[in-house]
Amino acid sequence: MGGSIIEVRNLEHTFDGIRAVDDVSFTVREGEIFSFLGPNGAGKSTTINVLITLLPLQKGTVRVAGYDLAEHPERVRESIGVVFQNQVLDRDLTVWETMEFHGRLYSIPREERRAKIDEMLRVVELEAKRDVLTKYLSGGMKRRLEIARGLMTTPRVLFLDEPTLGLDPQTRMRMWDYIRQVNNRGTTIFLTTHYMDEADRLSDRISIIDHGKIVVSGTPDGLKNALGEDVIYLGTTDDQAARAALGGLADVKRIRETPRGLTIISSGDAGRSLPGIIERVRAHGVSIRSINVKKPTMDDVFVHHTGRELRDSGSAPVVQEENER
Repeated sequence: MGGSIIEVRNLEHTFDGIRAVDDVSFTVREGEIFSFLGPNGAGKSTTINVLITLLPLQKGTVRVAGYDLAEHPERVRESIGVVFQNQVLDRDLTVWETMEFHGRLYSIPREERRAKIDEMLRVVELEAKRDVLTKYLSGGMKRRLEIARGLMTTPRVLFLDEPTLGLDPQTRMRMWDYIRQVNNRGTTIFLTTHYMDEADRLSDRISIIDHGKIVVSGTPDGLKNALGEDVIYLGTTDDQAARAALGGLADVKRIRETPRGLTIISSGDAGRSLPGIIERVRAHGVSIRSINVKKPTMDDVFVHHTGRELRDSGSAPVVQEENER
């Protein structure tokens, strides 16, 4: 990894008196995949829209690719590519025409432009669709085309705002492969997502943002390992009484009641701590209905740092990809 390619200090942005981004500071290192993880309305898209110059810089300092956003917004735009959360393709242009138009818009010389189109369509495996109107493409193909278009200018940073929203699981995993390929070619990726597995599996580093504030940052493994050794999910006949019974037990690092039961972060290996937990709960007259043990996940990290689960109620419908290939 290189030095910092994005530096954000004390960023704030307000809409109609509501602070959507609240004193946010972070850095993105050159060559990494960096993710903003948070629910809808957390401030992810507002932050990214300031960084790509779609929203004005109200308060704070931002540098992208070495350029101060307030002083040189045009230089910032020249250094970045963007794939927006909502698809922005002309339905009546073919795949090739979409790329050609974008290249002309950025004044890329003809021969260089044509070579770049061929290269990018190979990268996202859309060569066979070059003469197909975009309105006939599947949801996954449209996303791949938008990524190819965003790479036409060889950006130093590619911003991806919820790039797999509404895609079925198989297509989402294929999109992750394309994102890794882009990153392996030297482009820094700034990703916003509310999918835990996406942030976990793709990112070099993650910042969790909630209510406009960054609540924690780190590597996926570092964030999970900081919680504890194992997570025990315990279903009982009386979760409140079970929680009270476990209070002060040395092997229990943290405990939380959820609609599905108790989530217990053990201070050591669950194989060692579980017998004591079971014995303590039963000694207080509470029956155990279910036990599940696993390593901490990003879901556990999010719940621990925000105090609530990340709900996916605002997602777009899943787009089935029967014609993906």
